[in-house]
Amino acid sequence: MTAIVKETNQEPACTTLQLGNYLWNDPPDPNKWADCVHCGMCLESCPTYEITGHEHHSPRGRVHLIQSVAEGRLEVNDELNDPVFDCLDCRACTTACPADVNVGGLIEEARGQIRQAMPLTGWKKAVSKLFLEKLFPYPDRMNAFGSLLKFYQKSGVQTAVRKTGLINIMPDHLVEMEGIMPEVKKPVRKKYKHEKVIKAQVDKKTEVAMFAGCVMDVMFGDVNEATINVLTRNGNDVTLPKNQTCCGALHVHAGDREMGRDLAKQNIEAFEEADTVIVNAAGCGSMMKEYHELFRDDPKWKVRAEKFSEKVVDIAKYLHDTGYEKPKASIETTITYHDACHLAHGQGVRQEPRDLLLDIPGVKMIHMPNADRCCGSAGIYNITNPEMADAVLQSKMENVPAEVEMISMGNPGCMLQMALGVQKYGRNQKVVHTVQLLDWAYQKEVREGG
Repeated sequence: MTAIVKETNQEPACTTLQLGNYLWNDPPDPNKWADCVHCGMCLESCPTYEITGHEHHSPRGRVHLIQSVAEGRLEVNDELNDPVFDCLDCRACTTACPADVNVGGLIEEARGQIRQAMPLTGWKKAVSKLFLEKLFPYPDRMNAFGSLLKFYQKSGVQTAVRKTGLINIMPDHLVEMEGIMPEVKKPVRKKYKHEKVIKAQVDKKTEVAMFAGCVMDVMFGDVNEATINVLTRNGNDVTLPKNQTCCGALHVHAGDREMGRDLAKQNIEAFEEADTVIVNAAGCGSMMKEYHELFRDDPKWKVRAEKFSEKVVDIAKYLHDTGYEKPKASIETTITYHDACHLAHGQGVRQEPRDLLLDIPGVKMIHMPNADRCCGSAGIYNITNPEMADAVLQSKMENVPAEVEMISMGNPGCMLQMALGVQKYGRNQKVVHTVQLLDWAYQKEVREGG
């Protein structure tokens, strides 16, 4: 049965096309499911199917539901909502699919339809509006939020809240997340706000622009600082475009594609003059490489988005492909590497981070089974779907070699989730970003006079 496409004047659709029971603009793209033959090759790759065993919680099951709405056989209701929003959007199914069916893209497009047909209400709407609309898109507000978190950590309030048990008024999963919140550092966009260019430490070979992110810069300012240090150490002048903003990944994952488009436009314009855009957060990088998906019906912006996406590169891949100075100082540690989903499956970056780590003297790497299996973070999935996220995390932690001292990865959400796993399951590993280890080796080399 083919999709039902008919004219409609229903508001607030921006186009004149209606796809079956998808009544809004930007419906799921039929080309994305056209090659799915429901062969089942995706089943073993799907964490939610592994846990539930339910067909509608598998990639092919979700594709079938999404297609059924387009063909008029299903309404946009809870029967579609629950499987679509229970998906981790980890993209492992596309890696496993012989036909490269873009399930992740379909999931995001379907979420856009669901949120317009079934808007959030009550506290969920309030929380979503606060963080996704009023906070994340505004760097100044994020910096203020970071300052409040820093005060909370440094002033003794955090200690008091924990000792008095006041923290227990929050849901259990949020109490756990508070327990692994990293020490807030100064955001690089705040630190370097008066510098047009951060100069290379050695002879300049090129200039790159760095995407600082929203959560990354506030919660992991030390990772951004390490990224700048490593780039300048290797002959790169670094710019931080002033009007860059949140990448929009969390908005698109939540079904707010319109806000995602607005943020994408701002970033495209902010980095218009850059030749290379360096990203150290896998989820952000994957989103920005897919900006053109948001502009299917806008040829002008689609072309601009495609040009922008070609410039986006993960920090590990950039260093690997352009050459970098191998550190001389030794860091004696045993590590394992976790593949962030949107780095391995979303961007195809797998070996490059491992090569960087193995180029550090003293580093011994132990392979993690199922290293590219999702950890359960998936943006804010561990907050919105805590039970499933916890089950996915448990499976992940079972594969972390017990003898390693560090777990390395390239995404802030994964770092928080894996730190939660270390705490929850009584481990003692340190969770680090790949670029941090390289920076530590360089710093040690300087201290030792190398």
